[in-house]
Amino acid sequence: MEFEVHNRKKKAFLGLRTSNSRPGKPFFKSIRRALIVPAVAILVIGLRSTGVLQLLEWATFDQMLSLRPLEPIDQRIVVVTIDEPDLQQIGKWPIPDSLLAELIEKIKQQQPLAIGLDLYRNLPVPPGHEHLLETYRTTPNLIGVEKVVSDANGSTVAPPELLKEQNKVGAADLLLDGDGKVRRALLTIQPSENETVVNLGLKVALMYLEAQGIMPEVTENGDVKLGEAVFTRFTRNDGGYVRADDGGYQILLNYRGLLDNFHTISISDILADRVSPDLMRDRIVLIGATAQSLNDLFFTPYSSSLLGISDRTPGVIIHANIASQILSSALDGRVLFNVWSEKTEWLWILVWSAVGMTIGLSYRPLQGTVVIILTGVSLTVICYLAFLRGWWIPMIPPLLALVGSGIAITGYIANQERQERQTLMNLFGRHVTPKIADEIWRSRDELLTQGQLIGQKMTATILFADIRDFSAIAESMEPDRLMFWLNEYMNTMADTVLSHDGIIDKFIGDAIMAGFGVPLARTHESEIAQDAILAVSCALEMAEKLRSLNQKWRLDGQPTVSMRIGIATGVVVTGSLGSSQRMDYTTLGDTVNIAARLESYDKSFAQGLCRILISDNTYHYIQDLFPTDLVGHVQLKGRQKSVDVYQVLGIK
Repeated sequence: MEFEVHNRKKKAFLGLRTSNSRPGKPFFKSIRRALIVPAVAILVIGLRSTGVLQLLEWATFDQMLSLRPLEPIDQRIVVVTIDEPDLQQIGKWPIPDSLLAELIEKIKQQQPLAIGLDLYRNLPVPPGHEHLLETYRTTPNLIGVEKVVSDANGSTVAPPELLKEQNKVGAADLLLDGDGKVRRALLTIQPSENETVVNLGLKVALMYLEAQGIMPEVTENGDVKLGEAVFTRFTRNDGGYVRADDGGYQILLNYRGLLDNFHTISISDILADRVSPDLMRDRIVLIGATAQSLNDLFFTPYSSSLLGISDRTPGVIIHANIASQILSSALDGRVLFNVWSEKTEWLWILVWSAVGMTIGLSYRPLQGTVVIILTGVSLTVICYLAFLRGWWIPMIPPLLALVGSGIAITGYIANQERQERQTLMNLFGRHVTPKIADEIWRSRDELLTQGQLIGQKMTATILFADIRDFSAIAESMEPDRLMFWLNEYMNTMADTVLSHDGIIDKFIGDAIMAGFGVPLARTHESEIAQDAILAVSCALEMAEKLRSLNQKWRLDGQPTVSMRIGIATGVVVTGSLGSSQRMDYTTLGDTVNIAARLESYDKSFAQGLCRILISDNTYHYIQDLFPTDLVGHVQLKGRQKSVDVYQVLGIK
């Protein structure tokens, strides 16, 4: 059998690299993985910019607001309520002007700093209209309301004319988000170019602050400053909002709470003088309807089915929250809600996308899932703690980026591993043991690049085995008997190679080429020696297996054979060779040629059951374990230099 290798031509097919020269694979592999981070982040940012995540971000805002520790009652505000029992006692709605005038007079007697009348009084409600007008004139700290922004029916509500003339009117308008909840305060409205209407809550708060010597200022950015508090104007993409209407002067509303977070007293108790004479002194008093039947009710962040609170909140309580936010921020330093710039939020999303990828790279899928969940919980805690400090930072987008990036990198790695496993299976198939297959799989990053084995130089031991006079035997047998007989021989010899931790490089007709020490490069001399020992042990066992086969074949009336084996140890080149449709693992180099020439050397020499010839390099490693004879200093076919050749006789 002839086996000639043309190294220069074949190295081009291998894309040869030495084992310590592998620049391409890790770099491009890392680049592809790193691209997942911005890709996922851009996808999440794109989703967010469409408004798809807006409802989820509002929902997280609501939950964080609802889960905050309870805040104390604001002692500066008293709410006069008109509930269902009050309506039954009054007997009609709207409240007659005479009764309303009496109510205002009784409140005025307690000397509050501001009175906010959150009731529309654009038309007389007899009897007592003149009395009410007189009350308007004699109550300088009374603020009425109007509806400035038209509702779905296109209607507005005018203020009491007398109060408007005295500039004692505030807007009762409340901003509703797309889900019908009030999360923003509309502090001022500009219905026309030359007209600005102040919100009721802000109007009464300014009167209170003025009594404390605090007047509004305007910062360089055009924001309003009261005391040490700067009320940053809401813009259309703040927080979880996407392209929201930011007309007028809006701020994010930092609720103090619901009805229980304010001092409340019913209109009936005031009219019946059932209140403390100092209850409302130097305070803000807001008068409004709380009865369900009057429908002056709004959904707020507290209207959550998760918390069992589905009721709507009276508008007067929302105005009380607006006033409370302004007062507590200006006087007490209570936090106002702040948000990041869009670019900072993008960076935040990118960071969590990178975290997700890092987790995906660092853990196996099941462990990674647990770590992703724990990291998501940590992100939630971070956002909640920031919320307590007055920062509404994105939670849903970074969570999606975290999970999305983790899933993407896990999927990428799984697909990559599937392709690599398929590549290795295609290259090695059944020609390696499970033990070596596991070693190859664990070392795949060092072996594979772009679907091919990396061309490497390494020291290995190569074994060639061939049947003597096979051509004559093949001519004497029927094709089906020949193939059955030859496969029995091949299976037996291949199993022997595998049992000695070798790999089947290829079958060449009736010949077998096996490698010991490939495809994983050996780094220690002891490993190279072990490969040589295993190769010679394998050859000896192949001889014993052939003896058993011959006995069986003799009984079955089939031909018996002898074989020749050549073994050489030295530097080889390994890698995948072939076309894009078919790749095979192969070993090339002078050592391969020597092993092949040893197998075919002088076919008339030592014609026993199995002749085993080894090179001088192999002899160096096995001489103390196996009896050998020096054949001589031989010039093998195709080689200019002679080599020492030894015959293995058995086991010492």
